[in-house]
Amino acid sequence: MAGTRFKVEIDDAAVRRTLERIVAAGEDLTPALEDIGEALLASHFDRWRREEAPDGTPWAPLSPKYAARKARKRPNAGILVFDDLLRSLAWQVQGDELELGTGRVYGATHQFGRGGIPARPFLGLSGDDEAEVLEILRRHLADAIPGGGT
Repeated sequence: MAGTRFKVEIDDAAVRRTLERIVAAGEDLTPALEDIGEALLASHFDRWRREEAPDGTPWAPLSPKYAARKARKRPNAGILVFDDLLRSLAWQVQGDELELGTGRVYGATHQFGRGGIPARPFLGLSGDDEAEVLEILRRHLADAIPGGGT
């Protein structure tokens, strides 16, 4: 080859070690799933206070008859505040799965509706939740890269 040239030699040992760390981080998502569980729990609590579904729609209002009865017992009480459903929300990680929900049987009644009780969905992911989940996963994997963490 005429003219000027240069040769680049790459010691791929560092690259291989980094890739091994990324693979290991991807194989053990427990720390990321725990962070996701906490973030989703906080998001669900915030939506509960706003009385809205994960898609942002407001919960169905109380029937006038029930609202009047409820006001006598607890004036200015919001929707779904008489029971401990909100306090029962919890998450758990098992293997590579995260579950968030309630062990209360009547949670399904409020989530899906039943027997004259309208659905007031409280479980699910909003668009912001999805973005937060992806960001937590990105940070988890970036932490495996030297100088790549946040």
